[in-house]
Amino acid sequence: MADPRGFLKVRERVTQPRRPVPVRIMDWKEVYEAQEKGVLRSQAGRCMDCGVPFCHQGCPLGNLIPEWNDLIRRDKGEEAVERLHATNNFPEFTGRLCPAPCESSCVLGINQPAVTIKQVEVSIIEQAFDHDWVKPLPPARLTGKTVAVIGSGPAGLAAAQQLTRAGHTVAVYERDDRIGGLLRYGIPDFKMEKHYLDRRIKQMTGEGTRFRPGVEVGTDVSWEQLRRRYDAVVIATGSTVPRDLDIPGRELTGVHFAMDYLVQANRVVAGDAVADQIDAVGKHVVILGGGDTGADCLGTAHRQQAASVTTLAIGQQPPLERAAHQPWPTFPTLFEVAAAHEEGGERTYLASTVEFVGTDGVLTAIKIAETEFVNGRRVPKAGTEREIPADLVFLSLGYTGPEPAGITEQIKAEFDRRGNVVRDGYYMTGTEGVFVAGDAGRGQSLIVWAIAEGRSCAAAVDQFLCGQTLLPAPVAPTDVAVSVL
Repeated sequence: MADPRGFLKVRERVTQPRRPVPVRIMDWKEVYEAQEKGVLRSQAGRCMDCGVPFCHQGCPLGNLIPEWNDLIRRDKGEEAVERLHATNNFPEFTGRLCPAPCESSCVLGINQPAVTIKQVEVSIIEQAFDHDWVKPLPPARLTGKTVAVIGSGPAGLAAAQQLTRAGHTVAVYERDDRIGGLLRYGIPDFKMEKHYLDRRIKQMTGEGTRFRPGVEVGTDVSWEQLRRRYDAVVIATGSTVPRDLDIPGRELTGVHFAMDYLVQANRVVAGDAVADQIDAVGKHVVILGGGDTGADCLGTAHRQQAASVTTLAIGQQPPLERAAHQPWPTFPTLFEVAAAHEEGGERTYLASTVEFVGTDGVLTAIKIAETEFVNGRRVPKAGTEREIPADLVFLSLGYTGPEPAGITEQIKAEFDRRGNVVRDGYYMTGTEGVFVAGDAGRGQSLIVWAIAEGRSCAAAVDQFLCGQTLLPAPVAPTDVAVSVL
């Protein structure tokens, strides 16, 4: 039980220290530093004995937050990581990359700054790895059933680990040359260095999960071949089709999708040689879109020593405090200053992009206008057009769904009106034995949702293969009325 007076004794919320901006933009190492143990324990002690922990509602994984907060307060790290792993396969990922909807639901957050749940989480798992408490957990017996997981992002890895531990023989297929999906090539090292990913893959390998990098399903091996070879197939390819912006000048050299830029930068940091790399050094950079991917582009451009970086968002600047229509314990849309924003650059809201301007096929500027709302639509306001210099523009406008090539033709799976793979209440597509989890079925979402869906999909697959399952199923598929299992 938590200290019932902890939130009264320690009122100040103290977050992890960040390395100084002039230092951190000179390398690709993580921005955050470890928190001193005494401070961490006192921060964990702010967790209230609140009776109804709404943080459980805020977290799709159902993390047992009050339990491991109290265990850290009492310096019981090994017990804390056991409770943490009970609901979350990869707390080292979520503790670094999740926007922490649990903190928005924290009861203390009603009238005080919320408990620093996210940093307690990442501190628990780092202490566990430092003390060698995280070990492979191979199954006691094998079922004789085989499963192919397509995609090695958080949903695919979570499904694979759960199914391996249930005794199935699992192979993870990844078209890139390294395992990890967007964790590997979409997330810059200054947010999560890749050795954290490598050590978890090592654990999974020790448990028996088999990895097949450099294999593109649908091309190198057909979906039909996988269906014949395996007893079940899980589609966890993510939502990877970027949303485009069809305006004049889109064809100019210098206009790129954000993920194309980030993947190349990550490959270079990993030591790969990249031909014709998109490099921001000495250039004026404009980022369209104010989300996490845009912030990743911002931090990357700073480390490549761009001449200037401007982020444009078509909508209004979010409020600093909860709006009336987003009351506690909902996850509000707020104006936040991420680590990348601390490092410089200009942020402009209510900016509509009108045209990409160039000379001889090369981008030189971007024409923008103020945004106005007409009949509920956001449109450029006439007479407010202006140009700003731009050598590079990165489109960070979200994603429209998974890539349909191969899925549609080879396994006859259907796609809904949002571009996602259709599934039933047990994560199964219209083809028996073929399941879908994560962004491929849900649409672009948070890493905690990807892991939660991977875990639930694994339970559904286990039920399908064995007629019963002991695996936990934290969430049901989106837009499906039938609950999982």
